[in-house]
Amino acid sequence: MKKLESLVAQKLLKISAIKLQPDVPFTWASGWNSPIYTDNRKTLSYPELRTFIKVELCRIIQENFERPDAIAGVATGAIAMGALIADELGLPYVYVRSAPKDHGLENLIEGNLKPGQKVVVIEDLISTGGSSLKAVEAIRNAGCEVVGMAAMFTYGFPVAVKRFNEAGVRLITLSNYNAMLEAAVETEYIRPEHLETLKEWRKDPAAWNPHTGNAE
Repeated sequence: MKKLESLVAQKLLKISAIKLQPDVPFTWASGWNSPIYTDNRKTLSYPELRTFIKVELCRIIQENFERPDAIAGVATGAIAMGALIADELGLPYVYVRSAPKDHGLENLIEGNLKPGQKVVVIEDLISTGGSSLKAVEAIRNAGCEVVGMAAMFTYGFPVAVKRFNEAGVRLITLSNYNAMLEAAVETEYIRPEHLETLKEWRKDPAAWNPHTGNAE
């Protein structure tokens, strides 16, 4: 039976939620050049896959974390999936903005959290971990305990691993970069010679040179 991380990676590649273009790299909002672009919100458009992702995220939450009092989605990518998971588990739901609203109540957290509640945070993608951990900080500042985070996919950047460890947040993901590379080769999504380029980028994405395929 195929491992879950490989199966999820194949499904994300199939619907172009993950796109690989080693020869024509993307430019991220951060300015980084990248042979990969991920938009897991696309899973919402495929009912069967959407349900599969929801069920598997619920399962890893139940297997890895004590039963939480609430679910929190991180805006914007995980708002919808977080709501689906909270509904499936019969739990209260909130979502965390990237910044407070500039009008009205100026909320950073939309919904009601009670101090002392145990919360599991939902993310669609873990990149450097910065925005994800800002959401964790907001929930902690509201007097709640973050028991962990569940996400669809992680690039596995060393900086993210370090940040999560320093923040004391346990992260569980359905799939990851290494599993995605294996799935991409197995399904002939990429040519074998592209594999080294994709591995090199992950080592130091900020300094990766698309012309040489190596970090500068």
